[in-house]
Amino acid sequence: MTLKEIQEGIIIDLTKIEKIKKLDSIVFDCDGVLVDVSNSYDLAIKKTVDFILKEMIQVNESVLVTTKMIEGFKASGGFNDEIDVTYALILAIVAAKKRNEPFSEFILKVIENADHSGINSVEKYMNTINADVSDIRKKLSYPGKKFQNPLSSIFDEIFYGSELYQQLYKRNSEFFDGPGLIENDVVILNKDLVTKLHGRFGKKIAIVTGRGHLSAKYSLRNLFQEFDLDNSKFLEDEPREMAKPNPQSLVSSIKGMNGTTSLYVGDSMEDYLMARKADESGISTIFCGVYGTSNDPKAKKSLFESNHADIIVQSIDLIPKTLNLVEA
Repeated sequence: MTLKEIQEGIIIDLTKIEKIKKLDSIVFDCDGVLVDVSNSYDLAIKKTVDFILKEMIQVNESVLVTTKMIEGFKASGGFNDEIDVTYALILAIVAAKKRNEPFSEFILKVIENADHSGINSVEKYMNTINADVSDIRKKLSYPGKKFQNPLSSIFDEIFYGSELYQQLYKRNSEFFDGPGLIENDVVILNKDLVTKLHGRFGKKIAIVTGRGHLSAKYSLRNLFQEFDLDNSKFLEDEPREMAKPNPQSLVSSIKGMNGTTSLYVGDSMEDYLMARKADESGISTIFCGVYGTSNDPKAKKSLFESNHADIIVQSIDLIPKTLNLVEA
């Protein structure tokens, strides 16, 4: 085992030290890295599930979904999109009820069979066990095109709120009125860290995130302009096939900055897989996994350790110190 905790909250792969010393650019994921989304995106998943159950399935139950279930899907490597997680949870609830199984037990089997193919793996599992969820699949019409499937619209209205939703999509909310859960975002990035990063990487600092451009800009506010936005990628605004762990967006970002060896900072298995694929394609990439923003930091840390991440840190605040320790 070549992973070593060199200081509290900082773990590195000792075999990657020379490569880490060559880093000349850095790319960040947004959610769980630059912004704590535990009371925004995660809560939007739970509220959307509750809304769909009540309004479309006439199941008047709530609090069925837990954060641990959400994390379980994300750990599979195929659920970077929160709406995909929402969809998988709804299918599982419907299937559990039809099979007369406790949802809290049934969902564990669904997560166990989820993999990097995301919702396809969940639908495949439903077919394998002969769980007929065709009715709810037809109602949700997901993934489908935006505004042609109610699931995406409901989720976005709950997350963005009616005012930002109208600004983003140039259409009025249909299902939800009021402020969105995006207001609960907590920005982790700060000016002091930005200054240190610019001192180390110059202008070669970008973002590759599943969020859209407007959403990231809204939450990061003035700090948004500190990134190389021409070489940042906002995958909610891109075709679905560009979603993580497809490395194309990261490769494009690094090439655009003329990076020779880049650090990608993320908090999920999709992030890890994307960075690995970029590196394997010949674009020299080091992956840094952040675990402190997780609802279960110990489990997230273990996930990165078991997959042998290059660098593992508790918080992005520790990145400058990590690089200084390696270069000392």
